[in-house]
Amino acid sequence: MELKLGDVQTTALIPLAIKANETMRKKPRIKDQKAVEIIKALKINTKQYDKFMSHEGVIARTIMLDSQLKGIIKKAPDTVIVNVGAGFDDRFSRMDNGKIAWFDLDLPDAIAARRKAFSERQRVTMIAGNALENDWCEPVQKTLAGRKSKPVFIAEGLFMYLTLDQIRTFLEVLKNNFSGGGILIAEQNCKMMQKNEKHHDTVKNTKAHFMSGTDSGQEIVDLTDGFTLVEEHSFNEEMKKHSIRGKLFALLLPQMNDRWATFRW
Repeated sequence: MELKLGDVQTTALIPLAIKANETMRKKPRIKDQKAVEIIKALKINTKQYDKFMSHEGVIARTIMLDSQLKGIIKKAPDTVIVNVGAGFDDRFSRMDNGKIAWFDLDLPDAIAARRKAFSERQRVTMIAGNALENDWCEPVQKTLAGRKSKPVFIAEGLFMYLTLDQIRTFLEVLKNNFSGGGILIAEQNCKMMQKNEKHHDTVKNTKAHFMSGTDSGQEIVDLTDGFTLVEEHSFNEEMKKHSIRGKLFALLLPQMNDRWATFRW
């Protein structure tokens, strides 16, 4: 399998490598057999993409988001979910209840690569498009017709590669195209990490750059009208459960880690 990815899209190899390596451990905290399959097919050395802090952060965010989504799906079994900036993520396999509808949205080069790794599946649609434009919304709107549940949009490893102006544009795309309301669950990068990106243990090995950071999800809400911050949780909440280093990091640098923030409109 050969891949041609842009600078930011290449960062999708970080969670892919980490999920694959975690899955192959004797006692994996998450299982992603598709990640293992892709990594083996790519025949890449995962060392530069899998460092301790990034590993623990990706596993923490995976556990936390999986739990949150399962809770949403339990309450609304026919939920429509859009994975924005999907990369090689295979969360649908862990979430599928036989009723949900799932969209994997990413830029054309990323989707072209994804199509080489993932076959077509029922209730899963891959969309090549720009999240900051309106074109990708139509198939989601059609799928929503007749469903009572609010759509859910997840943005994992995305906002830090967008400027605040671009994030505002994305929020307005959601608000204008899904006027009935919805839920956005987005990973938040901190301002300190944006300033110190050269010290990030894995992103520094790519050509990508952090374009924004926030100290609170309220800063995202303040970008445009109509959004409300529901809750926000640091990855430290999960990371400190699994290692002494995780506990120390949470204690000494409580504001340094990424967070999950949930918004409604």
